[in-house]
Amino acid sequence: MSQELYRVGIIMAVIHCLGTGLVGAWVAKRLALLGHEVHAYDIQPHRVMDFEGITVHQGDILENLMSISRNGLVDMVVNMLPGDIGHMATTNLAESRYRIVDLSFSKHTPDRDNQKAKDYGARILWDVGIAPGLSNMLLAYADRKLGPLEKAEVWVGGNPTGPYGEWKYMAPFSPIDVIAEYTRPARVIRQGEEITLPALTQRHMVDTGEHGEMEAFLTDGLRSVLKSIPAFEMSEFTVRWPGHIQKFIDERDSGDLNEDELIFEWNYDHKIPEFTWMKVRAESRDGEILEWEVEDHGGDDGHSMARTTGMVTACSVEAWLEDPNMLPLGVHAPETLGSDVIAKIIKTMKSNNIRIDGPEIA
Repeated sequence: MSQELYRVGIIMAVIHCLGTGLVGAWVAKRLALLGHEVHAYDIQPHRVMDFEGITVHQGDILENLMSISRNGLVDMVVNMLPGDIGHMATTNLAESRYRIVDLSFSKHTPDRDNQKAKDYGARILWDVGIAPGLSNMLLAYADRKLGPLEKAEVWVGGNPTGPYGEWKYMAPFSPIDVIAEYTRPARVIRQGEEITLPALTQRHMVDTGEHGEMEAFLTDGLRSVLKSIPAFEMSEFTVRWPGHIQKFIDERDSGDLNEDELIFEWNYDHKIPEFTWMKVRAESRDGEILEWEVEDHGGDDGHSMARTTGMVTACSVEAWLEDPNMLPLGVHAPETLGSDVIAKIIKTMKSNNIRIDGPEIA
């Protein structure tokens, strides 16, 4: 008998969610509200406690990762653990026969486990957030429509609606991952070749619409598209309020930067209004341009980064449940998804009041 149950036309599945941080909890709750049986794993699972449809397993998931089947059937595993912890989980899961949707963000990317996943029978879809994730999908669509790109650029950031506090910032996802983003050298494409530049360089102002001018700087967010999408020039920039990154640089260079203090000082405060904004711009070699803008201010179901990131993750899970053969054995980046899947993701995001302006995906 199939592990998937069909009820009122919807595929009901047993989904195991690793990590219940701000984004992980949002995804677990959404999947439960869609009617799936959700098992959530975290050392501190307070965000999903007593939520209908979610069975909570408190403890160190890495110690019991390969025995999650004891808790029920496993139709899919969604890894939303932070940084290197998430990477260790995905590396171990590559030695299973599971379908895995991976949202962890580490300098170690899952594609290195491609052959291992094929050998063991695992299928892994990785980097399915807003950026990387939706940004990859839009660049892939542009590549399909325009051919090899002259220039591809992504600007993205989750920020308070104004320059709040001493840092003019609060972290809408794991502060540990934000710090890693600021310190890891940025891989970019220049003159058709992959090179590495220092993070936080190429600072410039960018118009974010109703929020006015903000500051953008290079970070290492391109990841898989560096090799999968041909371009003469390609960059990703993180967007923050002016003054934020200069303070980080000043404290780093003076030796006063304390990462433990940053985790506390950047802690997300749900009482402070915030928004997520992204622009993806692709230019062909004959000058044709495709451009999309994404913006969200959060809702009753969560803050904007959880919604925009988590919606892509949850929609990818749903698409894979609808089409179990969507991906073969091995490790797959989000830009490998078909235009039909991308169109469904965007349609769902729009229906949940996330603004997405730009060419329709067909």
